[in-house]
Amino acid sequence: MLYFIAIVTPETINQQVLEWKNYMLQQFNCKVALKSPAHITLIPPFQMPDSAQQEMKDHLQSFAAGKESFSIQLKNFAAFKPRVIYVNVLPNDPLKELRTQLETTLLKSRRFPVKKEDRPFHPHVTIANRDLTKEDFPQAWQHFQSIAYEATFTADAISLLRHNGKIWEIVASFPILSSYSSEVH
Repeated sequence: MLYFIAIVTPETINQQVLEWKNYMLQQFNCKVALKSPAHITLIPPFQMPDSAQQEMKDHLQSFAAGKESFSIQLKNFAAFKPRVIYVNVLPNDPLKELRTQLETTLLKSRRFPVKKEDRPFHPHVTIANRDLTKEDFPQAWQHFQSIAYEATFTADAISLLRHNGKIWEIVASFPILSSYSSEVH
């Protein structure tokens, strides 16, 4: 089965992103982005047998428990021209560090079929991707360039998502301890 690991946005942000995804469906017949909740991908999709799921959950649980929550800022929109439009994630060192550490620990374990990502990490929240045509891109991009958007949320969990054949479902989320709750009293 296909899995990926992400930070899923809070429901208020997910609902706003869903409105934009539905706009893309109505205006440009873009459906692909509707198949997952609003999220920032940490580890892109990989094939893994369901029999390895519990081991992955255990690994993510212990990884997340050793991290501290942090703030993520979303501001306006950007694009990977000519096919992808997304909510822009402002530069964020804790997010980059979390992703690097997660990739490193999964690769080092050699128990999971995760590959080293060659492309630079470019965190984003997708509105439309591979089913946005090159012909429709300029009009869609013009629409999103005219919208001002800002939101901030706390990254307080890492989620494992699994493709069920139709959509991506959250299998489990693993809390990132906030700095004050990780202290022993």
